[in-house]
Amino acid sequence: MASIFSKIVSGDIPAAKVYEDDATLAFMDISPAARGHTLVISKAEYPDIFTIPPETLTAVMHTVQVLATALREVLRCDGLNLIQNNGTAAGQAVFHFHVHLIPRWESDNAVRLWRPGSADPDDLRQLAAQISRAIVP
Repeated sequence: MASIFSKIVSGDIPAAKVYEDDATLAFMDISPAARGHTLVISKAEYPDIFTIPPETLTAVMHTVQVLATALREVLRCDGLNLIQNNGTAAGQAVFHFHVHLIPRWESDNAVRLWRPGSADPDDLRQLAAQISRAIVP
């Protein structure tokens, strides 16, 4: 079954489109965290970072950069969050690869992603080594 984002791509569901090219589409989020909250999606439906082909991911990130620049110019925001969730535990609600661009202003409290914790340096080194061994280029 096609995701809601695929239905936006096909034109079955309306959206406030901002940008479109052969591989990507950008549109305004209907439940924004801040004014200007924009989504950038791959037109082809891939559920997450683990399944999207590298060339499609590159196209999405190019569009993200184009939109980030336009958002900063139009909104004069002080910063910008890029959020990309994978899996329900990470807050993913639509299983079609997408990146949230959320304009930010000083003291807006729109989004807080985590509370900084502490880590044991030995554990960090061991974990870094384990992850390094698992990398498949």
